[in-house]
Amino acid sequence: MFFKERRISYHLVNLAEKPMSKGELQSVLSAVPAENLLDTESKAYKSQNLQYMKFDVVSKLLENPALFKTPIIRNGKKATAGFEPDTWKKWLEESA
Repeated sequence: MFFKERRISYHLVNLAEKPMSKGELQSVLSAVPAENLLDTESKAYKSQNLQYMKFDVVSKLLENPALFKTPIIRNGKKATAGFEPDTWKKWLEESA
């Protein structure tokens, strides 16, 4: 909605239909720590009882795209995970 209201073109990727590739994930990880990509409030996280386990976050994210915090927004080498309108506004100001 943030981008639509500001008439900014965007590309929506449905992670359930097309999981993120390992290379794409590595690109996002250069800007966002793996722990920040994990949605600890998601049904997938809770149903797997991941809050009680130690695991490799990157492997889990690649195995189960439902664990990603969304939306994942990329802006060149920058990225965010989750609803971050303040960061997106800052990006817009920097590009103006």
